[in-house]
Amino acid sequence: MTSIGVLGPGGVGGFLAAALAHAGERVIVVAREQTAEHIARHGIHVRSVRLGQFRANPHAVSRLADPVDVLLIATKATGLEAGLERIDCEPALVAPLLNGLDHMGRLRERFPGRLAAGSIRVESARPTTGEILQTSPFLRVELATGEPVLEERLERLAEGFNRAGVPALVGPSEAQVLWSKLVRLSALACTTSAANRPVGFIRSDPEWRRALEGCIAEAATVARAEGADIDPASTLAELDEAHADLGSSMQRDISAGREPELDAIAGSILRAAARHGLECPTIARLSAEIARRAGIPAPA
Repeated sequence: MTSIGVLGPGGVGGFLAAALAHAGERVIVVAREQTAEHIARHGIHVRSVRLGQFRANPHAVSRLADPVDVLLIATKATGLEAGLERIDCEPALVAPLLNGLDHMGRLRERFPGRLAAGSIRVESARPTTGEILQTSPFLRVELATGEPVLEERLERLAEGFNRAGVPALVGPSEAQVLWSKLVRLSALACTTSAANRPVGFIRSDPEWRRALEGCIAEAATVARAEGADIDPASTLAELDEAHADLGSSMQRDISAGREPELDAIAGSILRAAARHGLECPTIARLSAEIARRAGIPAPA
């Protein structure tokens, strides 16, 4: 049986830890002391439109000392460094599911030769500790590696996700896996957060729809420069098909007074654009507005 560590049992990490444990995988949740104690006592209760309602009881620790076959990193970008301090072992495979791009360089330094790229598309939240609510039927994990030695491990991880009811596939490249999510996510996050309205309003209002289309087109251009093939029309169609009340975690963070992942999402695109001599005026404009609303510096 594969041992899987999950760092960060929030909306994403908690959902995956519970789904994998419920399917019979050996899962070890890594979290802050109070959170780990709560999960160890009460488990994780999931209400999911895809997987139904269930309770899972993964092992939970505040520090991961024993080696695991796989470490899934599901912290937010703003919590990555603090989370890594809880990892005292060298996992055989590390698959981060963070938003953005810049975390890959930091994790490649920390786990040389063991890092794969990963992304997840899911609408999942943690209302309280140990409670996970997954509200949209859309769910997919994508993984990729440029390390031949990791390919078999990555395929086994994808198989484990699929057995747990979480659709997963191994993509063609790191750039494709990361940018295919980032182009969609940045458009959704930037527009809903700047307007503080759900995607139904964004796509029906002429001015905000132009902003949505501009975000997609600009990010897709940068993605192509980075080696990813992203079709803007397909990305727009995906957001047009999303339920009208869909928002973004960035929007929710701002409303709750939490620091949003603006730098990790929009900032990573703007920095990549600068590397290639490209400009993203729509993303830059919306980023400045979001930073103003959140009371934080705009991405540099």
